[in-house]
Amino acid sequence: MTDKNASEAHRRPSWDEYYLEMANMVGTRGTCDRGRSGCVITRDKRILSTGYVGAPVGLPHCDEVGHEMQTVTLEDGTTSRHCIRTAHAEQNAINNAARDGIALKGATVYCKMVTCYKCTQSLINVGIVRIVAMKDYHASTRSKEMMKEAGIELVIMSNEIESYKDQ
Repeated sequence: MTDKNASEAHRRPSWDEYYLEMANMVGTRGTCDRGRSGCVITRDKRILSTGYVGAPVGLPHCDEVGHEMQTVTLEDGTTSRHCIRTAHAEQNAINNAARDGIALKGATVYCKMVTCYKCTQSLINVGIVRIVAMKDYHASTRSKEMMKEAGIELVIMSNEIESYKDQ
């Protein structure tokens, strides 16, 4: 005899939900309070690499010494502020894979938000074929254009847009 209530109450997460939850947990290791983003890279339902926002190995973290802010002026005259002390979660996931000789060609990336311009370039170059983001990113227009041009499938799980104070 089965417990009908127990089987009805449990909903197994999809693979995308499963890996996004893992990316969220990986992000809790982040060392910059502006992001705390995590990234999980998979292929064939197997984890290849993970990464989180943090300073290069052995260097001080934002949480220890504060942010290293840079102001960028765009062509239209608008400015945005970025902390440049840390590498992004996606960069660190790629770096971790490279350190161990793990090829990422044909893989899927799971991340907190649509990737920035520079991370998108790197993901294209390592052969990523799919990106699943929990939410959009306030400056993702060009990233989305590049993904489309490169044939990368982009899935955004919610309509929420990530933004930062002091952006």
